[in-house]
Amino acid sequence: MARNLLRALLYAWDQPAFRAGLQHLIDLDEVTTLLAALAVDDHDEEVELRAMQLVRSALDTAEIRHAVLLLIEDDDIRRSLAASIAESVPDRPGLAGAIRSALEDPAVRAEFSAALESGTLRAVVWKVAENQLRDRRWALVGQVTILFVRHRHARRLAWALRRHGLVRELRHRPSAGSVDRGGA
Repeated sequence: MARNLLRALLYAWDQPAFRAGLQHLIDLDEVTTLLAALAVDDHDEEVELRAMQLVRSALDTAEIRHAVLLLIEDDDIRRSLAASIAESVPDRPGLAGAIRSALEDPAVRAEFSAALESGTLRAVVWKVAENQLRDRRWALVGQVTILFVRHRHARRLAWALRRHGLVRELRHRPSAGSVDRGGA
């Protein structure tokens, strides 16, 4: 897991108001143990699957979902997330810049929030994530297609991300040995 992403998660986790709001909803010790396991460089796939299951169940709980969305509004956490993303794609500075730009846009964050409020949309997003983890490319393409055809929030979020150049940067594949073009 990227060092800065782990820092962002730990920063959020250390916020007393955040933990206090979650302590009656989830097992704080389980989350702490999971974060520690993710911090180890050679953690196994089971740890990542468990983390994904925990995030999924958390986002299906309205109180936790709202607390997480409030964290995205925190400048320090957004900067840590942007730094984590940039660190994870050092050969794609254009992509990192587009993501950073989108994270800083209040309209994108509002669309993201609206998209997460749809239970059916969350279910499709989880199917996409599971298919990506299991490297099921054709199932992934089918689920993404369904996502955009059936869910207006997904289309609106995609349009908002497109304004920041994110769609263009996701399509751009740098060739071996080339330097990615910069910009958002």
